Amino acid sequence: MAEKFRFQPTDINALQDSYDVVIIGSGSTGMVAAIQAHELGLKPVIFEKMPKIGGNTMRASSGMNAAETNVQLHHGVVDSYEDLYAETLKGGGDLNDKELLGYFSSHAALSIDWLADHGIRLDDITITGGMSKMRTHRPASMAPIGAFLVTELSKVVQKDELPLFTGVTVNSLVKDSDGKVTGVNATLPDGSQKVVGGKAVILATGGFGANNDMIEKYRPDLKGYKTTNQPGATGDGLKLATDAGAALVQMDQIQVHPTVQQDNPHAFLIGEAVRGEGAILVNAQGKRFVNELTTRKVVSNAITALPEHSAYLILDQGIRSRVKAIEFYDSIGLVVTGPSLSELAGKLNMDVDTLSSTVSTWNTAVADHDDKEFGRSTGMDRDISAGPFFAIHIAPAIHYTMGGIKANHKTQVLDESGQIIPGLFAGGEVVGGLHGNNRIGGNSIAETVIFGRQAGEQVYDYIKG
Repeated sequence: MAEKFRFQPTDINALQDSYDVVIIGSGSTGMVAAIQAHELGLKPVIFEKMPKIGGNTMRASSGMNAAETNVQLHHGVVDSYEDLYAETLKGGGDLNDKELLGYFSSHAALSIDWLADHGIRLDDITITGGMSKMRTHRPASMAPIGAFLVTELSKVVQKDELPLFTGVTVNSLVKDSDGKVTGVNATLPDGSQKVVGGKAVILATGGFGANNDMIEKYRPDLKGYKTTNQPGATGDGLKLATDAGAALVQMDQIQVHPTVQQDNPHAFLIGEAVRGEGAILVNAQGKRFVNELTTRKVVSNAITALPEHSAYLILDQGIRSRVKAIEFYDSIGLVVTGPSLSELAGKLNMDVDTLSSTVSTWNTAVADHDDKEFGRSTGMDRDISAGPFFAIHIAPAIHYTMGGIKANHKTQVLDESGQIIPGLFAGGEVVGGLHGNNRIGGNSIAETVIFGRQAGEQVYDYIKG
């Protein structure tokens, strides 16, 4: 059996005084940007404040959205950039930055190809809420996308010997007399301070979903909500950018994810692919109450409106076999199992007849492809009939911050007057505006690869220009 890959961060003693580009953050955006910049001939460095790499990318589970891919055609799905654009715009309440969205929609398929060129293949597809087509790409193993992507990208980083330092916190950006960003002030693992020069800086620091004070500042109604974010998602990049003169946009747009298991101290996101592959949501009585694959905002509000403010995902072995993440959820005790629906209902303290009737009605809807109750039209490729049967207790939790730094489609950071801050670039969740008031599942991973690549390309143009 092959030994499991373990990424080794660069020894801090190898830190140099300057690089072509300093990248802050080691999630997908940061690593993709570094790889792209390196392949164009630049010398990048990645700084990660946490002891482990990957950031919030490690928490992603469903997949990566893209339209007009060869993978879709191999699965008999004909799609279009225009539909991806239109459905993302609709899902975001028409508040999306149309410049960013246009670039995103037309470059997603190219990013699937770019990953494949690096041996990172996403050959299976599923569907998420707010989408009409199967365009959520994932590995053929159906493994959760995040950990897979971090592992595979870090293999490339290690193979290419790109310096990636953990435990390094960037405190501020350095500007020259002309206002160009020319490096960073950083705190090293031993507590010492160091200025590291760079001809450009890329912010890939993620959002602020784990910063309770910022959440309360912009959305006091969400005070006390649990979060699916890793502890390092504290909005550092936003402060770095604003201190350097950057503008922020749509900071009050914070997404609550509907299906999060939070009955223990750690909240675990139950990925949208579970519903995309056929699971339904029922209330405490065992009745469906919403179209499970409408947008996250609508589903979250429907769950919060229930007396218990929580619900149950119901699925069977057929669905479980299509979502490998459920093996992990089960291994840590998040899944309730019943050999039959009646035994499952008993464990959930639900009326057996009610749950059985709900599932029977749903199975008829799947057979007829006609959900008369709630109008669901996607995620209906398989019914709930192959025992054993499973339930996961869920409730909404803070998941994603749609607001952030103002940047254009070239990942150039803009100030309050819309002017480019020379030498400063940003991509991923740290940038605001792409998603409007609701992020579609599968669009965040796509954003990291699309705009990570773009940042690497545009920094090259900036430096060589």
